[in-house]
Amino acid sequence: MSRLDRYMLSQLMGLFGFFALVLVSVYWVNRAVLLFDRLISDGQTALVVLEFTALTLPYVIRVVLPVAAFAATVYAVNRLTTESEMVVMQATGFSPWRLARPVAVFGVIVALLMTVLVHVLVPASRAQLADRQAQVAKNVTARFLTEGAFMHPAPGVTVYIREISARGELLDIYLSDSRGAAAQTTYTAEKALIVKADSGPKLIMFEGQAQTLRNSDGRLAQTRFANFTYDIGGLISPEGRARRNWNELSTAALIAATPEVLALTGGTATQAWLEVNERIAQPLMAPVAALLGFAALMLGGFSRFGIWRQILFAIVALIAVQFMSNAAADVTQGKPDLWSLIYLPAILGAIGAGTMLWWAARPRRLPKARATAHLGRGPTPEGGAA
Repeated sequence: MSRLDRYMLSQLMGLFGFFALVLVSVYWVNRAVLLFDRLISDGQTALVVLEFTALTLPYVIRVVLPVAAFAATVYAVNRLTTESEMVVMQATGFSPWRLARPVAVFGVIVALLMTVLVHVLVPASRAQLADRQAQVAKNVTARFLTEGAFMHPAPGVTVYIREISARGELLDIYLSDSRGAAAQTTYTAEKALIVKADSGPKLIMFEGQAQTLRNSDGRLAQTRFANFTYDIGGLISPEGRARRNWNELSTAALIAATPEVLALTGGTATQAWLEVNERIAQPLMAPVAALLGFAALMLGGFSRFGIWRQILFAIVALIAVQFMSNAAADVTQGKPDLWSLIYLPAILGAIGAGTMLWWAARPRRLPKARATAHLGRGPTPEGGAA
């Protein structure tokens, strides 16, 4: 690479790191807040919340990298134009096509980073996240061990615990079970314990009573007990994760699409091939976004008022490409046989960037009136122009 290419590439990479850090932080914090509210309300610890948010990080990075590449390109070219460095480069004979070479290299570097993410890190993190979510969903203790709050571990079931002692005893427990159509039962006890059994966890209540209200005649039956065992394992679905999503499997497994993989996902070989092509097409958006931003800013000449119109046009072009990408994804989800449409947004974006570079590199002609006046000037007796 020439010194010019290395200079522009260093500018792009430095700004890309900054914009990627900012966008990932904003996006990640937004998702972390949602996870924090949901997990803390389920009685999970801060360590579990941190683990879940860390597992979402590869997906967040994959989403924001093309936008960060676009923002870095637009900002770098705008700064080079404002400081007249771009004008000097063009004055020395560098065409827009030649100046686009370091931008293309930059886009390929970002695409390689995205390739590692979409084929390796994102599937592994999504699979681990889904497994941990299934484990948390089965954690009955986390759903019950929250004192001073009404909890609903299952539809029709309400639990309230006044206090949890240092020995793990549930003091002054209230449990209402209205899942049955014939009757509604309310249990109250002075204390209770959660114990494990072969058939699932059990709630053993001591010194309490059960009140059963029959819906047919409205009669209330009350029973006192010294101890009573309530099966809380039925509140959580006992079956494990029998199915997996396509985004949790490795690319090699999707390409093979063995009968075991298809049975695990409940899909078809065509759907697996669609997921493979989506992963291949996603990194292509990075060089397309970078070249779109650069090519749009090459349109027009130098202006003291800046190039805000070109920047606005670049943003609109990127939004249009992203809109086409979303539309292609929606169409192919319903019709996996049309998987080739996944590549259409990147192809059209590349064509658009090439068209803008061609337009920026075309020879510019002077207006006819100005050209005639220029040719009509002759030398003065002093040797100057008339």
